Amino acid sequence: MSENNKTFPKGNQNESPNKTKTPQPRRHGSFGRGGPMAMMKGEKARDFKGTMKKLIAYLGPHKLATLIVIVLSMVSTVFSIFGPKILGNATTVLFEGVMEQITGTGSGIDFNTIGRILLTALGLYVLSAILAFAQGWIMTGVSVDITYNLRKNIASKINRMPLKYFDRTSHGEVLSRITNDVETVNQTLSQSLSQIITSVTTVVGILIMMISISWQMTLVALLIIPLSLVLVQFIVKHSQKYFRQQQDYLGNVNGHIEEMFSGHVEVKAFNAEERSIQTFGGLNAKLYDTAWKSQFLSGVMMPMMNFIGNLGYVGVVVMGGYLAIQRVISVGDIQAFIQYVRSFTQPITQLANISNVLQQTAAAAERVFEFLDEEEEIPDVENPIELESVKGSVEFRNVHFGYDPEKIIINDFSTKVEPGMRVAIVGPTGAGKTTLVKLLMRFYDVQKGQILIDGHDIRNFKRSQLRCMFGMVLQDTWLFNGTIMDNIRYGNGKATDEQVYAAASAAHADYFIRALPGGYNMVLNEETTNISAGQKQLLTIARAFLIDPAMLILDEATSSVDTHTELLIQKAMNNLMKGRTSFVIAHRLSTIRDADWILVINEGDIVEQGKHEELLRNRGFYADLYNSQFAPVG
Repeated sequence: MSENNKTFPKGNQNESPNKTKTPQPRRHGSFGRGGPMAMMKGEKARDFKGTMKKLIAYLGPHKLATLIVIVLSMVSTVFSIFGPKILGNATTVLFEGVMEQITGTGSGIDFNTIGRILLTALGLYVLSAILAFAQGWIMTGVSVDITYNLRKNIASKINRMPLKYFDRTSHGEVLSRITNDVETVNQTLSQSLSQIITSVTTVVGILIMMISISWQMTLVALLIIPLSLVLVQFIVKHSQKYFRQQQDYLGNVNGHIEEMFSGHVEVKAFNAEERSIQTFGGLNAKLYDTAWKSQFLSGVMMPMMNFIGNLGYVGVVVMGGYLAIQRVISVGDIQAFIQYVRSFTQPITQLANISNVLQQTAAAAERVFEFLDEEEEIPDVENPIELESVKGSVEFRNVHFGYDPEKIIINDFSTKVEPGMRVAIVGPTGAGKTTLVKLLMRFYDVQKGQILIDGHDIRNFKRSQLRCMFGMVLQDTWLFNGTIMDNIRYGNGKATDEQVYAAASAAHADYFIRALPGGYNMVLNEETTNISAGQKQLLTIARAFLIDPAMLILDEATSSVDTHTELLIQKAMNNLMKGRTSFVIAHRLSTIRDADWILVINEGDIVEQGKHEELLRNRGFYADLYNSQFAPVG
């Protein structure tokens, strides 16, 4: 066994690379929606055109369906546009009939003609509704399929990404891309795409119909649009900053409340209630100040728009009355025109909102595509080694490694572990003990040197085969919402019930499992709070027993349990390690006296290695670390 006799780098090297602190998405309450002006805010894409091209590419397999949707939307909108004009003809016939009755110059109201006109209008509206339903049904299917493919690609991508990505990126950020961002894209595809087509067709169609009735009245109606746009721009300019501030302060308020409720016991224990209330009062006051301003400005918009719209109606009615007196247009045309004016502003407003939706959608899609374009793990070799049986020999040969290639933290480390040996990895907190585990499991690849299993470089194995050689029992237990049986069987889905029982017995877990309500069929809740920390640990040991690995990686897991449970866990772990090559991350050095070999890590590097007695005699770093456990405090 070789030892490292070299100068070791100074400075604190952590077990994992420095994580980039990515802001966690805030959880907002219903108050944080931002009202009608919420669409005016939001993140914008850095490359709008490029992102939209990628998104459109996902529509490629649905070209025919998309074309059908476009045609159906246009035809449906055209049918609905003709409705007011046809109803205007009915109004004209009714008006002329009433006037004939008053003057006594005709036969009166022609109800047959009015009936035919109304039936025609009804038929157009029904047909328009059917076509709108059809295009909505088709587009929903397209959007859901695209969303499905996006999530499938993301799920597949996750399994191909290196661990370093998740070390530098928060879980909340990843989840936000999978859920929120993909859902934003889904909503846009299912609703906004057809709405764009409908709105554009409506604006163009209504404008044509208005001009066909009277260009003079159309000119009067169009005069209100610039005034409306100026008003909208003015309100948006002044309200946008308040909505942004409202969301920020709302996140602060929600975050404070969540912290105080989750730490309710500690708040009371330290008599910090008054301080908490004062902090909340300050945050709430800021939220109040920005919220009422944003909501007021948002609320002002609709009354102002209605006022300007009413001015337009007055102008149209005055002009229409004048033209009717001049017998240029009929009364029915005036009525139809007023309907068109009322319908004209709505799609314009929709298009303005959709433009903001598209910006947000592009930003969301960009985040999704950035994730899909992230660097992947080095692919497995084409002809991987397959061992019929794993003996458990492990050799580190001249290993160099650093999370940052420019900052090597393991320098020329070599050691050999014979099959069945128990290797302890010790060192202070943050020294880099977990780094060796990550290298063994090939979560990271070495920069130089080799790690050999049974004489074969681990890079010549498939990652899945390599990781099947190891069983892991970590200090931070991971169990999922499911039965105890399913949790134990997680590593070996083909295991029989009898094998699960045997594994649980070997892990000293069978007795407490059978005492639980439902026994092995008891369902663990999502937080796994319906069993104790020690019981969780025993279940993970049973899981490791069930897969029957050739080698083990154990993170000493008895720090947060009582003495009796600690003894049970220690017995279970000793049973598990019999006959298996074991790497034990030790936090209390008194537990690894019987280890066959000890690796001492400090500041990311292996500073000593050997047996317990030998290392104590050397009076080096290990001896200081070991003796510090018994030093008096203070």
